[in-house]
Formats: sequence, C-alpha cells, structure tokens
Amino acid sequence: MTQGAGQEPVVRTATLRDFRVPPYARVPVQGHATDPTTTEPLRVPPPAEPAPPEHTPVAAPAAPVRAAVPAASVPPATPAVPPATPAVPTHAPVAPAPMAGPPVPAPMAGPPAPAPAEPTLHLGRRTAPAYAPAPAPLPAPAGSSIVSVATGHPGNAFPEGGMPEGYTPTERDLPVINRGDTVQVPVATEPTPTAEPAPANGEGPGPLYVVGDVHGYLDELVEALRAQGLIDANGSWAAGNARLWFLGDFTDRGPDGIGVIDLVMRLSAEAAAAGGYCKALMGNHELLLIGAKRFGDTPVNSGAGTATFQAAWLLNGGQKHDMDRLQDVHLQWMSRLDAVVREDDHLLLHSDTTAYLDYGQTIEDVNDTVHEILNRNDADEVWDVFRKFTKRFAFRDEGGPQAVQELLSTYGGSRIVHGHSPIPYLLGQVGTEDGEGNSGPLVDGPHVYADGLAIAMDGGVTMAGKLLVVQLPLNG
Repeated sequence: MTQGAGQEPVVRTATLRDFRVPPYARVPVQGHATDPTTTEPLRVPPPAEPAPPEHTPVAAPAAPVRAAVPAASVPPATPAVPPATPAVPTHAPVAPAPMAGPPVPAPMAGPPAPAPAEPTLHLGRRTAPAYAPAPAPLPAPAGSSIVSVATGHPGNAFPEGGMPEGYTPTERDLPVINRGDTVQVPVATEPTPTAEPAPANGEGPGPLYVVGDVHGYLDELVEALRAQGLIDANGSWAAGNARLWFLGDFTDRGPDGIGVIDLVMRLSAEAAAAGGYCKALMGNHELLLIGAKRFGDTPVNSGAGTATFQAAWLLNGGQKHDMDRLQDVHLQWMSRLDAVVREDDHLLLHSDTTAYLDYGQTIEDVNDTVHEILNRNDADEVWDVFRKFTKRFAFRDEGGPQAVQELLSTYGGSRIVHGHSPIPYLLGQVGTEDGEGNSGPLVDGPHVYADGLAIAMDGGVTMAGKLLVVQLPLNG
C-alpha cells in the first residue's frame, strides 16, 4: 500500500498486492448469474389456469417491505456459473413460486392491505443469538438484498451455517507499527442487552455515533448496532433522533458486502422517518468496487505501469458474490457518498491521509470535486482518486500531529475520526482472519493518537478483531 504524508517518494503503488489472489481471480467477473443464497435450481411455477378476459393474470405480490429501494435495470451478462444452475439476471425480478391452492387473480382496486407484522431478525453464516422466532421465509426477487428484510434478514445474510459461493478469506501483510505512546478507549467486548441511546430533549440533534470499516461482516455489524441500542431485535432503527455515521468500506474481504449496503440504505430511510439520520462516507473500497463494475479490465495509468480496476479489486479482497448482486441502485448510492463531513467539531473521513487537500480547501469543494469526477466516468480520473484515498498512516510518527492540524485548520474541527488503517497494525498486533495460532488481536475500542487529535475506528474485523460502533465524543 502507498504511504501517507511524509512517506514520499512513493515506492509501492496501490496496485501491488497486499492480499492473496482469490481462486476465481483467473476467471473474468461476469455477474448477475444466479441467486447467491442457494445452489439449487430455482423452482419453475406451474402454469396458472386461464383468468377471465377482463383480468390479466399476475403473480401474487410480495409482502411490502419497509423503505425498499427499487432495483435499477442492469444489462444481463453471460453467467459464470456451472451449467446445472439456471442463470437468473438479478435485474429481472423472478415471480415468486405460488403456494398450494388456486391461482391468485390480479388485485382489484381498493384500500391497501394492512402491513404485516415486523419481521424477525434471523442471522445466518454464524451462530447468532435467538432474538425471536423467525417467521417462515417469503419469496423474494433473486439477487435483491433489500427485499430480504421481509424474510427476516436485516440485510441479506446467507443461509444458516453456510458461506456464500465465491467468498474468499484474505491474508494481509500491512506493515506492523509498534507504538507504546497511544491510548485506547475501552468498549464492551461481550454482547450486552440492547442499550438505549442517550436521551434527547426533542430539541436539536440527538447523540452522535460512528461506525468503523465493516467489509462485509453483516452479522458483526448487526450485533454491534444492537449493543448500542441503535436497532431493535428485528434489525429496524430504534434510536429516534440519534445520528449515525459510517466511515466507509462496506464491501470486500467479508462474506456479505451487498447485504451491508442494503442494511445501511434501509436504516437511512428509517432513521430519517424517526427524526434522526444514518449516513455514510465514501471509502477507498467503494471507489474500487465502482471502478471494477464500470471499467472492468480497461487499462488505467497507475503511475507505475498498466493496471485495471478489476485486478486491483480482486487483489484487495473483492468477492465474486458481491459483484454478482451489485445493482445500479447500489452504484448510484455509493457514487453520491461524501468524502468528508464535520459533525460536532469532529472531522469525519475514511482514510488517514492528507490527500483530501488535493481536492479543495473546503469540505464542500472536496465532496463536489469527487462527485464531478465520478460523474465524468473517466477511468484514469477515478483511479487517481482511488489511489490517493488508499494512502494511509499520515497521522503516525513525529509528523502525525502536524498532518492532522493541517486538515483541521483547513476544514475545521478539533479532532479527526477515521477508518481505513486497522488498529491491530497500528498497535503492533498481528492476527489472521481464520485465527490460526491465536485468538485474534486485542481491540478494546477506538485508537486515540497523534497527541489526542486523531481517533482510529477500524477495529480489524477482517482479522478477527472488533467491529467498532461508538458514541462521540469519547471520554478519555
């Protein structure tokens, strides 16, 4: 990885591998092939009886979903799956298989049907607490993570005890920094009963929370949000007018990146309806995924030879099942994320780098410039933003406080809160994703450093660390 301020000249570039190549790296990514949650052929509904001439037979409508976002149409691609599995483009919703009984005629005009009871959270992939009995799964369009809320998932968790096809755990070789002059703020390490956010008097904004890098670990995210009282047992927003900021990097490396995005999108709508908000910043992995989808194997000028977004995405933990389920609605949402914000005298950004200064002298200028670059859809320009936002470690060592002050004096605020660089490496701890040889790195809470001016929030969930959700300001 490239280094931060004070680390020039750059010797390595962001295209160099710092994770092992997944087994499918030799196969071109051809998404939208099949339902990632099953390996069984999709059921073909039996032919329905002819309907009266005045009515057109239609499939029974799916149960209403809270704050569902319509999936945009995506051109179909050649499936990259075994022939035994029928290809189903994710942009074309599949009519749900009919239940036993006579065909359901088209609904007549009339008052809307009452909404079903709140879905119950049912997490897959790992053993999770039984919050409540899960209702029977409802049919859902293939490839849609958003509608899976109705089936009991907060995002799009995978089947009980199973890993998604194409999920590849990744190894890391980021440099280990041994430091003894930093402090950590304790955060509860054991699951706790649902807490209640700090009470608000109804006037002004509610309490402020931030979330570190998620990288596809949906189950861990749901558990951490519940522990802070931000969502309820059903995975719905439960924090009233609280404010929640995600610091970026939702996908890659972990098992359900698209499910994470769908959860954040849904919570954004629910929080706004409750008088609060749930927002997100753009991380370097959002830029990487956008580039891999838009530009694929198109060569870009990396500054150190030819590179492609798809190769860089695969080398940095890109997961085929995420690409298979990626839809236009996800791309549009990611493309509109801001790069920098200021909340309650905290300057929030994803990467611990001063490269943001290259895009403007105000927060508005930085965000507008990044959005304009993405809208121009130029592969080289997008690559340059990705490359700069991948830099790290600008706030460490002797020049760290000065680098932080440069950003604060330009954009305002008294402290920087960032993700991107895993805390275990900043603390000199080493861990692997599968936990071989140890129980994982010890991460008790955010990492406060650079003379107390910077707070690192990437707890290293990808290496069995901790997915951090904390309330600001920190005490200590």
